[in-house]
Amino acid sequence: MTDNATAATAAPTGVSSNAISLRLPSKYLRDPTKPSTTLNKPFVPPPNEWLWTTWSVTHSTLSMWRSAQNVRITYTPHNRSSASDSNSPTVNDNIVEYEKKNGKGGVKTVLGTEKPDPMVPGAWNWRGKGWLKIASSHWQILGWGERPLPGGEGVERWVVTWFAPTLFTDEGIDLYSDRKEGLSKETADDIINALKRLHAPNMVWHVEKKMQEVAISLPWQES
Repeated sequence: MTDNATAATAAPTGVSSNAISLRLPSKYLRDPTKPSTTLNKPFVPPPNEWLWTTWSVTHSTLSMWRSAQNVRITYTPHNRSSASDSNSPTVNDNIVEYEKKNGKGGVKTVLGTEKPDPMVPGAWNWRGKGWLKIASSHWQILGWGERPLPGGEGVERWVVTWFAPTLFTDEGIDLYSDRKEGLSKETADDIINALKRLHAPNMVWHVEKKMQEVAISLPWQES
């Protein structure tokens, strides 16, 4: 294992750039408290407000999304009165919404609350609400940023997330876009290529063998 992630040569600060910079999940690091990029700089999580929005899940290694479409995740501050524009970790509410691939049955919803991991920056420990209160998981942001869209049609924001294995699921990787229609092909391809260059054979195997596009059929149904 290594404490460096293989990625493109861009600073991991989320600034608008064509380059993709990723880190390894903490389980693949010798020292999980000091994740770094190939630039040997500490990983910088996105600002709170940058994450607090609705993200479309466009690609995933998780089999649970094979029969779903229009998968989206909304992050909001759990306590709005204490929310700030600082980069200090915050407790978030997490809403996952999705539809069946045939469009029938309306919108399915999963609610949860996630607390920042005290040891790993840009990571959270999620627990479900209601009947899912017994369910929990751990997830981390491996990379994030903004890129100009092809043709100068504005910018797109992207996020790569990694989910630790649970009793019921293997580890997984999701790609997010701030656009309902998903990532541009160029950005998706560059992210997947960067993931394949990470020094973590097991995770690369998941990307090569299991990464698939998540179906998108606009407009989204509303819950």
